[in-house]
Amino acid sequence: MKKYTLPVILLLLFETIAITLWLAKDNLFYLFNFSYIGLAITLGTVLYIRKVPYARRVVQLLVGAYMLLYLGLICNENMQIEGFWYYLFTGVFEAATIHYAAAKIFGPLLFGRGWCGYACWTAMVLDFLPYKTAKMPRKRIGWIRYITFAASLLFVSALFLAHVGNIEKIMFWSFLAGNLIYYVVGIALAFAFQDNRAFCKYICPVTVFLKPMSYYALLRIQCDHTKCVSCGKCKQVCPMEVDVTDNSRKRKNGTECILCLECVKNCPKSAL
Repeated sequence: MKKYTLPVILLLLFETIAITLWLAKDNLFYLFNFSYIGLAITLGTVLYIRKVPYARRVVQLLVGAYMLLYLGLICNENMQIEGFWYYLFTGVFEAATIHYAAAKIFGPLLFGRGWCGYACWTAMVLDFLPYKTAKMPRKRIGWIRYITFAASLLFVSALFLAHVGNIEKIMFWSFLAGNLIYYVVGIALAFAFQDNRAFCKYICPVTVFLKPMSYYALLRIQCDHTKCVSCGKCKQVCPMEVDVTDNSRKRKNGTECILCLECVKNCPKSAL
């Protein structure tokens, strides 16, 4: 039963968050929300341990679809970065601010870019495309993410500075428009660069939070060099082009590991 220790820890962690926010905010929604996400991640972890194919994709679809369809479309919450700025400017610790704090700002100190691999509703769609690993050399255009990050901040700032009315409705429509733009751009980049994760590598504004925080992540892929035979299989299957054979925090593309575990599954010597 020791192999199920991690799923149990993850479930307890999410239940602790769920109960704490439920009692602190006096809102049953938070108990449901974080319990659901915790159960989905725990299920995926158990499926992976039992070597069930597409275990990660199960979690990705369960969590990503929930965030996009239920929270976004049904509850009219802008869970994109614009929603985070909106709640931050209004001084309200709700919805997107809690989501960003838990999943994209402080959460990466524990699980790195795990959000990108198991919960992102943009990547959920992009991962259906045919280019699971990059077929072309990486481009030097990662600076674009800072432009999209700044654009989102300026957009919400302008709404407040101009005292625009009915901002809540604008936030909902910007969520719809933003997702549509992300999907169109993400799919176009995937085919242009022959890389499903091109959007994540070059455009996504959320990585401005994720990359520096994930540098200090506790959960990391480690290589046992006594077993490694330097076959290069791990590098061939990594969608983010991370050099997982280097255990240092300065390893190539180290802050982009999404914990997809493709390297672990494909290592012929179980060195990872």
